[in-house]
Amino acid sequence: MFQGVDSKERNFREFPYHPSEISAVIVSHSHLDHIGLLPKLYANGFVGKIYSTEPTADFAKIFLQDAQKVQEYNLEIKDKFGLLYSLNDVLGLMEHFGPIEYYKEFTVVDGITAKFHDAGHILGSAIVELNVDNKKIIFSGDLGNPPVPILRDTDFIDNADFVIMESTYGNRLHKPAGQRSQILKSLIKETIDKKGILLIPAFAMERTQEILYELNEIITNNEVPKIPIYLDSPLAIKATRIYPHYERYFDKEAIDKIKSDDNILSFPGLTICKTSQQSKQIRHQIGPKVIIAGSGMSTGGRILFHERDFLSDPTTTLAIVGYQVKGTLGRDLIEGKKQVNILNSKVNVQAKIISIDSYSAHADYNDLINWLSKIKGVKKAILVHGEEEARNNLSQLVRSKLKIETVSPEYGQTIIL
Repeated sequence: MFQGVDSKERNFREFPYHPSEISAVIVSHSHLDHIGLLPKLYANGFVGKIYSTEPTADFAKIFLQDAQKVQEYNLEIKDKFGLLYSLNDVLGLMEHFGPIEYYKEFTVVDGITAKFHDAGHILGSAIVELNVDNKKIIFSGDLGNPPVPILRDTDFIDNADFVIMESTYGNRLHKPAGQRSQILKSLIKETIDKKGILLIPAFAMERTQEILYELNEIITNNEVPKIPIYLDSPLAIKATRIYPHYERYFDKEAIDKIKSDDNILSFPGLTICKTSQQSKQIRHQIGPKVIIAGSGMSTGGRILFHERDFLSDPTTTLAIVGYQVKGTLGRDLIEGKKQVNILNSKVNVQAKIISIDSYSAHADYNDLINWLSKIKGVKKAILVHGEEEARNNLSQLVRSKLKIETVSPEYGQTIIL
C-alpha cells in the first residue's frame, strides 16, 4: 500500500497483471505498506496461497480490518475513488494464509522453495530465502535496528546469488540504541517541569510495544516522578494483546523479565483508552501527561486530535519515533513546518518537535552494509523501499565498500536475474 505523495491515485491503479494468475504470495511482515493491498488482490481474483510467519498472519488480520474501517470513514477518498476493498474481502483473504515457522523450508510452487529467517524488524518479521532454478535469492524485507526490546537480533545470511534489499535509511546513521531510554526519561522529566504534554505518535506495531516495555522499566524502577501515561490507540491495544501468544519469538532478555514481571507491557499509571469518550477525556485531565497514540506518521487516528489541540502550546513536546514518508503530516512537522492543517483546522506549531531516530525499526546504512557484507557470492544487489536519495547513497556505498553491482529499479521496471 502506497503512503505519502500520490498514494491515493497509486493505490487505486489496476494491478499490472491479473491477480487470478498469481499462484502464491510471500509476506515478509504485517506493516500496511507491505500487506495493505492484499485484500484488493483477493477482490480482483486472487485464489492462491499466502505464506507468512504465524504472528504476521495474526497481526495482518487486525491491521487490514482497521485499514478497511479507515477507508469507510475517509469520505473524501471514498466519494472520489470508492473503496479499495470490503470487510468481506479482508475476511476472505485471511482464509488463504498458511503460517510457516522460521527456518522451515517449504514449497511455494513446483520448482520454488522458500525459508523464513528472523528480520528483527517487528514481531514475526522475516527475511525471505527463495531457491529458484539453482539460484538463491534473498529478499531482505525490512531489516531491524538491533538491539531493541523484546525482539531477537536480525539474522545474517551465509550466501546468495541475488539480494533484494531495503534502503529506507540508506543515507542515515542512528544514534546508539542505548540512548533511547535516557532520552525518554529526560523528555518525561522535562514535560513534568514544564507542566506540559509529551505526545508520541507511535506505530501500532512494535514501536508502541517497545515504548511500553521501556516505560515499564523506567516507572517500576522509580526513575522518573509519577506522571499519567495514556495509550490512546485501539489498534495498538489489539496488537499488544497478541504479544503474549508469541513469547517463543522474544529475545532472552524479555523472556527472563517475564519470569519476574507477568506483564512487561504494563505498569502503574498507564491508562488504556479503548473508547473515543475515554480519548476525549484526556484533554480535560489537568497537569503534565504522556500520550501515546496512532498513527505513527500522523496520517490518521487519535493522534491527530491531540496534535490539533496541543501543538500550538509551547509546553508541548512531540517526539517522533519512526520514519516519516514524504507527504505526511509527520514529515512536515519534523522538517519544521510552522503552520499545518489538522482535521480542517489551521494549527500554528509552537511545540518542541524532536526526532528519536534510535527508536527506528529500520537498520541504518552501517547496519545495511554490514548485513550485506556477510552474504557470500552476491552477483547483484537490488535496492528497493527507500527514497531516491537514500537508495543512491546506499548504492554508492555497496559498490565502493563491497564491490557488488547494484540496481535501483524504477516503478514497473522488469529485472532479469
